[in-house]
Amino acid sequence: MEQRHLGRTGLRVSRIGLGTLTWGRDTDEHDAADVLKTFWDAGGTLVDTADVYGDGEAEYLLGQLMERLVPRRDLVIATKAGSVPDPDRRFDGSRGHLLAALDASLERLGTDHVDVWQVHAFDAATPLDETLQALDLAVASGRARYAGVSNFSGWQLAKAATWQLAAPGVRTRLASTQMEYSLLQRGVEREVLPAALDLGVGLLPSSPLGRGVLTGKYRRAVPPDSRGGSQHLAGFVAPYLDEASGRIVDAVATAADGLATTPLQVALAWVRDRPGVVAPIVGARNAQQLAAALSVEALSLPDEIRRALDDVSAPVHRYPDQDWSTL
Repeated sequence: MEQRHLGRTGLRVSRIGLGTLTWGRDTDEHDAADVLKTFWDAGGTLVDTADVYGDGEAEYLLGQLMERLVPRRDLVIATKAGSVPDPDRRFDGSRGHLLAALDASLERLGTDHVDVWQVHAFDAATPLDETLQALDLAVASGRARYAGVSNFSGWQLAKAATWQLAAPGVRTRLASTQMEYSLLQRGVEREVLPAALDLGVGLLPSSPLGRGVLTGKYRRAVPPDSRGGSQHLAGFVAPYLDEASGRIVDAVATAADGLATTPLQVALAWVRDRPGVVAPIVGARNAQQLAAALSVEALSLPDEIRRALDDVSAPVHRYPDQDWSTL
């Protein structure tokens, strides 16, 4: 699998990443082992997780598999901290919480460091410099090799990245930002992606298949064994089952027919090759689903198909998203 640099750093990662959101909950140990082995055999290196996935079970399961299945040195492990199960405070970016969460993640993973440590979301109740100092301390102590953020808006990312760049050699530059990005969700193109490109921060798209909708599986009905048919993930899929999304899915299916490939491959190739993208994070319940996604490695979309997909899914850009003189 082709490797790409993570932002403006020397770290190289596979251009498709493996997500573990469902590990320890919907994906059991047997399926997780098959998925990880399939990913590794294909040359995949970047594995993304978080301390809240499966209430910690995803990290624990990954640690067990690294101990007996895939060598730790062959993987780039990215995890996150900052989300908390508190209805009154969903995110905690305090230095104390983040560093304690990192120590707990390392224990579950069975390793002395993670390769990329990410703040899971912006915490308006904590001064940003305090949150970022936790990243500096993690890297300085060797517990993390690189640092990133997740779910930061454009101004939040720009502020954080600029703060880190203001003291080179003292503060850790941001290597990445993880955001939802797909043909069904192009909101990052308004502010986040321009900031990331300008500041040398690599984009790691989550849900690159539109929460599964871009595979075409929901075109006629909601399969009972799908995320959209599950009790705890139905609400996650529902926003992309509207008429506007349906038109985009139809266009993807038409492109796939013309290329003799699948909607999954077309949608994934589109986001993988967008400017600023390093590696879409793909979640798969089993090895068969993952293998279907990894087969996109051989596909590059023709320019005319890419432009057609750009047009049919184009987000609305108005002032101040664009240069005011063009409006």
